[in-house]
Amino acid sequence: MTDMIVADQLVKDFGEKRAVDQVSLTVKRGEVLGFLGPNGAGKSTTMKMLTGFLKPTSGQASIAGHDVSTASMAARKVLGYLPEGAPLYPDMTPWSLLHFCAEVRNVPSELRRRRVIESIERTNLQSVVMQSIDTLSKGFKRRVGLAQALLHDPEVLILDEPTDGLDPNQKHEVRELIREIAPDKAIIISTHILEEVDAICSRAVIIADGRVIADGAPSQLAEQSPLFNAISVVLSTDKVQQARSILEALDDVQEVRVQSLAGGLAKLTVVPAASRLILNPVISTLGEAKLEAISIRPEASALEDLFRQLTVSPDKQEAA
Repeated sequence: MTDMIVADQLVKDFGEKRAVDQVSLTVKRGEVLGFLGPNGAGKSTTMKMLTGFLKPTSGQASIAGHDVSTASMAARKVLGYLPEGAPLYPDMTPWSLLHFCAEVRNVPSELRRRRVIESIERTNLQSVVMQSIDTLSKGFKRRVGLAQALLHDPEVLILDEPTDGLDPNQKHEVRELIREIAPDKAIIISTHILEEVDAICSRAVIIADGRVIADGAPSQLAEQSPLFNAISVVLSTDKVQQARSILEALDDVQEVRVQSLAGGLAKLTVVPAASRLILNPVISTLGEAKLEAISIRPEASALEDLFRQLTVSPDKQEAA
C-alpha cells in the first residue's frame, strides 16, 4: 500500500521552545492512525505542519505524494482537515458555509449541492442546517467542522479531536462514520479518549515532549502494560480483604489493586504475572470461597496504563 501521509523528521521550534522534535510517521490508505499524547505534547503542531498551516523548522511532510511545502495546493486538494477548535464563520449557517467551502474548493457546480447534502446527512446536521453557527452548541459546531472536512470526499483526513464536545450518541455516530469511510482513505485522528483508539484505530502513535515514544497496533501497545490480561472484580467492600488475600495467593497473580467505588462497592484489579491468562482461576477461586461478585470481566485500561507509564514522569506517578 502507498504511504498517503508522510512525516519525515519534522521539527518545529517556537523561539527557544522545541514543540516537535524529529517526528516521523507514515499512514497508508485504509489505515486509521490514533495520534495520542498529553496536552502540550506536540500533536496539534505536528498536524498543522502535515496540513501546511505551519512551516516546519526542518524536516518534510507529504500528502498523497505531494510535498506540503513545494506543492501545497496539490496536497490540500486531496486533504480534509478538522483543526483544533473548528474555526467557523459565526454569522453563516451550516448550509451557506458548506456551499462557500465547496466553491472555494472548486467542487464542480453540478456536484456542489449533492456534496453539501451528503456531508450534512453524514454528520446529522439536518436539524440546524439553517440556523446561524454562533447559536449552535459546541457539539454541533464540531460537526459542522467535520462536514467541511468531508465535503470534497478527500483521500486523506486529518482530524484534531473530532469528537470533542459531542455527547455519547454523537460520538458513536462519528466513530461509525469513520469506520465506514476508512477503507478508501488515510486518516489521522488526534484524541484524548483511549477507548476511541480501541474502537476505530488500526494503529496508534504516542507522542510526549515533541517526540514519538510508541508506535503500533492498539492491541500490541496494550500488551506492553502490566495490566494486559488483568481482571476487574467488583464486589461489596465487606468482602474486599478476604477476596484480595485469596487472589494474591494464586500462582499466576502478581498483585491485586484496590479502588473504592460509590455505593459501598470496591473494584479489585487482579494483575497477572507475565501477562498470563487468569480469568478462569479468578472465577473459580471466588466461587469456591463463596464470594459473590457484582461483576468479573477483563480489565479494559491496559492502553491507558501504558499511556500513563510513558507520558507521566516517575515523581508525578508516585504523587498520584
